[in-house]
Amino acid sequence: MRVRLLAEQWSAPHLVVSHSAAAWLWDIEFRDVTAEFTAMRRTLSRKQTGVRCLSLAERDVVVRRGLRCTGVDRTLGDLLRSAGQDDAVIGVESALTWRRIRTFRRGPLTTLDRVAAEVAKPRTHGRHQALQRLRLVDPNAASPAETLARLRIHEAGLRPTSQAELTTPEGRRVRPDFLFTREGVVVEIEGYAYHGSREAHRRDLARFNDLQLCPQVRLVLRFTASEVMHAPANIITRIRQALTH
Repeated sequence: MRVRLLAEQWSAPHLVVSHSAAAWLWDIEFRDVTAEFTAMRRTLSRKQTGVRCLSLAERDVVVRRGLRCTGVDRTLGDLLRSAGQDDAVIGVESALTWRRIRTFRRGPLTTLDRVAAEVAKPRTHGRHQALQRLRLVDPNAASPAETLARLRIHEAGLRPTSQAELTTPEGRRVRPDFLFTREGVVVEIEGYAYHGSREAHRRDLARFNDLQLCPQVRLVLRFTASEVMHAPANIITRIRQALTH
């Protein structure tokens, strides 16, 4: 991807890497990365695939890995304005939290207040949509799969607490992905794809066992990232069954 972006920018220096490609440069998780650029209207002389004509000031542009690209906040604002809702929320939540990206652990890149200030700017196209999507963001989300699960759960009209703090009888603290407090039902999202390593997966399994010991918990439901992406309706059905039994 970087070689392709460099080639495009060398041939057309006025192009700025943006949207999903900029997210990739910033190590922001995004499911469908494509080579995307933004050009100021006065510099775009012909229609180019993957190039958007948007208002772009020099203060929105930085250099990352040798490429001119949009800064983190502008990138997230662009995603909220124009990407699919799921991917936009995944990207923002990824940027707000610690994440394991490939072989390293990346810290938070921005804050929710900074992203909110970016999308509140008086740009007409996509501003209302971006503000609506920003309300869906949970700064405590830990993975793309968890983000998708929460969005599907909320769309089903269910309102669990995310990352509630519980304590085992031995005093260990544990934060389940989702907790339905009244029913004592916990929902956990697992899978190698987003936990980063087998050791991380082992720690998650130990956490599941701790959850079972918490007095507030009656039942723990576990779902894989694959189930979240490919069979969300089945997850909702299982949750509803657990809540009514």
